[in-house]
Amino acid sequence: MRNHSNSSFALNLTSLVLLLSLSLAMIHSKSEVITLTPDTFTDKVKEKDTAWFVKFCVPWCKHCKNLGSLWEDLGKAMEGDDEIEVGEVDCGASKTLCSKVDIHSYPTFKVFYDGKEVAKYQGPRDVESLKTFVLEEAEKAATKAQLGGDKEL
Repeated sequence: MRNHSNSSFALNLTSLVLLLSLSLAMIHSKSEVITLTPDTFTDKVKEKDTAWFVKFCVPWCKHCKNLGSLWEDLGKAMEGDDEIEVGEVDCGASKTLCSKVDIHSYPTFKVFYDGKEVAKYQGPRDVESLKTFVLEEAEKAATKAQLGGDKEL
């Protein structure tokens, strides 16, 4: 009987370790997308020389739910690009912020650079299209900022 108890304990311990490992992997896999709140949004999107591609959603929206892991997949695809950050805002919890940045439908995807909205995405909802769009818009915004920054007033 004692052997059965020890093997049962070992099996439970192994299961627990596996479950914890999977949980940590899931947490880590979402770290590429940064959750923005009314307290963090303004400071983050004003980061110098950084474009922010932000998804605005609400938990109850079927179109937002249909995105599945698309936004996390985009975050992973953009990992390593220091000039572009991928963020998300829960408009259910941040109504004032979403109103301030003119969000009227869900999901809405916007690019911000130096604290200003520079583009709104309305194309196909796949990682490659989103990535191409944000890379192009970030480059345009950076070029415009450099040109504008060089002018003496």
